Amino acid sequence: MRRPDARPLYVQVEAILNDRIVSGSWKSGQAIPAEPELAAELGVSAGTLRRALARLEQRHLIERRQGRGTYVAQQTSQQALGQFFRVRNLAGRPVDPETVITAVTTSPASEEEARRLRLAPGEEVHRIDRSRVFEGEPRIAERISLPAAFFPNLTLPLAPKQLGTEIYVHYRNAHGIIVVQAEENLSATAATEADAAILGCPVGTPLLLIERVTFDAAGRPVELRVSRLDTRAHRYAVEIA
Repeated sequence: MRRPDARPLYVQVEAILNDRIVSGSWKSGQAIPAEPELAAELGVSAGTLRRALARLEQRHLIERRQGRGTYVAQQTSQQALGQFFRVRNLAGRPVDPETVITAVTTSPASEEEARRLRLAPGEEVHRIDRSRVFEGEPRIAERISLPAAFFPNLTLPLAPKQLGTEIYVHYRNAHGIIVVQAEENLSATAATEADAAILGCPVGTPLLLIERVTFDAAGRPVELRVSRLDTRAHRYAVEIA
């Protein structure tokens, strides 16, 4: 670590280790070098290294296994749901959604997609239209927009239960895109005719509009997701510590 950098040393170390994960130098599930070895390689103290590792762990990029060492995290569908899916039933319990993908298309980004995903005019996006089904009933109508350059040769099954994993796990396994952060805006809206056809509710039914931009481990916006949640039997729940 020889280059001058105004950032705290532990942040610089975190960035170096983050790059090894993002680049695939350290692969999902791989054990990383022992702390003394890594600290010596980077020329930093054990305390500085542990602080950097703690920040990577908070971002779900690594996991410590008692008595076995530290590993690049392997994201599962349940972990992805626990981290990013906030819908609860009226009793406050998490729901286990199924996904039905109805269309996957590719075309130039709209002005809004380009702005939110930081794309140049004319860059293409993949659009995934899908519904989220709880207890046999569709409760979320959703469109996902992805920069096509980050997801080449995107293929998704147009049938329920055939993807096999949460879509963020698919991003990671099929395209090397590791989602670590999301920013959301929530607002009220009313069901359109299209929403009513998907959700089986009357036109004008109050819905919760959830607009999400997700970011990968390199800090790039990689997904714009617009979800319309039928709140007659479900709520969006956030825990504030």
